[in-house]
Amino acid sequence: MPRTNHPATFSRPGWATAAVCLASAAMPMTFTGPAVALREIEAHLGGSPLALAWVTNAFMLAFGSCLMAAGALADKHGRRKVFLGAIAVFVAASLALMASPNLWVFDGLRALQGIASAGVLAAGAAALAQEVQGQARVRAFSLLGTSFGAGLTLGPVAAGWLTTAFGWQAIFVLVIATASIAFSIGMRVLRESRDPAAQKLDVPGALAITSALTLFTFAILQAPAQGWLHPMTISALCGTALLLAAFVFVERRHPRPLLDLSLFRYSRFVGVQLLAAAPAFGFVVLLVLLPIRFIGIEGVPVTQAGLWMAALSAPLVVLPAVAGRLSHWISPATLCAAGLLMAACGLVSLSVSAGGAAALWPMFVIGVGISLPWGLMDGLAVSVVPTERAGMATGIFSTVRVAGEGLALAMVGALLTALIAHELLTATHLPSDTAVAVAQVLVSGNLAGAQAGWPSIGAAELMRAFEAAFSTLLMVLAGGTGLIALFVFRFLRTPNVPSATNCLGESA
Repeated sequence: MPRTNHPATFSRPGWATAAVCLASAAMPMTFTGPAVALREIEAHLGGSPLALAWVTNAFMLAFGSCLMAAGALADKHGRRKVFLGAIAVFVAASLALMASPNLWVFDGLRALQGIASAGVLAAGAAALAQEVQGQARVRAFSLLGTSFGAGLTLGPVAAGWLTTAFGWQAIFVLVIATASIAFSIGMRVLRESRDPAAQKLDVPGALAITSALTLFTFAILQAPAQGWLHPMTISALCGTALLLAAFVFVERRHPRPLLDLSLFRYSRFVGVQLLAAAPAFGFVVLLVLLPIRFIGIEGVPVTQAGLWMAALSAPLVVLPAVAGRLSHWISPATLCAAGLLMAACGLVSLSVSAGGAAALWPMFVIGVGISLPWGLMDGLAVSVVPTERAGMATGIFSTVRVAGEGLALAMVGALLTALIAHELLTATHLPSDTAVAVAQVLVSGNLAGAQAGWPSIGAAELMRAFEAAFSTLLMVLAGGTGLIALFVFRFLRTPNVPSATNCLGESA
C-alpha cells in the first residue's frame, strides 16, 4: 500500500504551501513575542530606553530594508536555495539570542533575524507563486495571510506563558521549532525556480535604500532626546533625502532595478502599495504599544496581557480566508476600504476606553477590520507583474509593508514620547529636557523606573500623562487609517495593471 502521507506522494503544491506558511508564521511570532517579554529582557540584559526601542526596530528595519534585495537574489540564484538558506540563518540567530550577554548584542542579533526573515518571506512567496496557479494561488496566498494571523495570535499568548514559566529566552523556542519544521518540509518538496532574465543584484540600489531606511529610523529614534533641530538629527534627515534621491537615480538607469519605478504609473499598483502600508499604523504598532501599556503601565500580569492581545490578532486566523472567498462577489477595493474604515472606528473606540479589559472589544473590532484587506493583500501583490517576476513583485510589496511597519513603530514611538512630554510639561511645569527623559522611560513601559528616577512626580500623574497621550495618539492613527482607506478604494477601483490576467481571476 502506498504511503499517502509522504510528501513525495501527497500533493506537492499542498506541501509547498505548508512549508512557506509555517515559515511565514514564525516571522510575526518573532516580532510580537519580545514585545510581551520586554520588561523581563530589560531586567536581565539592562539597557537604555533607546536600546530597548531597537529590540523591535532592529528586526523590522533589517526585515523591511532587505526584502527587495532578497527577492532579486531569489530570482537569480533560486527561490528554494534562498528560502532554505534564510531559514537556517534565522534559526541560528534565534538560538544565539537566547545566550545574548547584553542588550546591544541582542539588538544586533535581532537585525540578523530580520535579514534572514527577508529571505524567508521573499523567496518563500516567490516559490509559492511558481508552485500554484489560478484559483489555487488565491487559496494559497489566502492561507499565507492566515498563517501570519496565526503567528500574530500565537506570539503574544505563547510569549506570555513561556516567559512566566521558563523565562524570556523560551520565547524563541517556538519560532525555532516552527522554522525547523518548515525547513524539513521545504527541503523535500520545493522545486528550484529562477527568473531566466535575472541579472546581477542591483547592489548600488540595495545599499542606497537600506542606508536611507536605517538613517531615517535612527533620526526618528534619536530626535525625542536630542531634539528635531539638533545637528545630528538634521544631518540624518538630510542624508536620508540624499540617499533616496540616489536610489531613484540608480533605479532609473539600472537594466534590472530592484524597483521598477515605471509601475507607479499604474493606479492599481499604487493602491496595492498603500494597502501594504495601511496596517502598520492601524494595527501593527498596537502589537508593541498595547503590551507596553498593559504590562508596564497598568501592571497586568504577562500571561494575562498575552491572552488579551489575542482579541486584537485572533480574527486574522480565520477572516483573511473568508475575505478571499468574499472577493468572488465583492470587489477587493470595497472589501479593503471597508475593513480599514472599520479598523479606524475601532481605534476611535479604543481611544476613549478606560483601559484594561475595557479595551478588548475595540481591539477585536480593529482585528476584524484589518483581517479583510489582510486576506487579499498578498494575492493582489503578485498580480501586478508577470509570474516570472514574482520575486520583484513580492519584494516591492513586502518591503513597503514591513519597512512601513518599522518606520511606523519609530514614528509612533517618537510621537507618543512628544505627547507624554507635552502632558507632563502642562501638568507639572518640569524642564523640557526632564519631561522628555521621563516620557522616554514611560514609552518603554517602565512606570516603576519613572517613579524611582523622578519621585517628585506621583504615579497617578505619570499614568494620567501616559493615558492622555495614548488616547491622542490613537485618534491620530484612526484619522490616518481612515484617510488611507479612501485612497485605497480610489486606486484599487482602476483596473489598469499591466498584465493579462491577475491572480484574483480579474481581467486587467
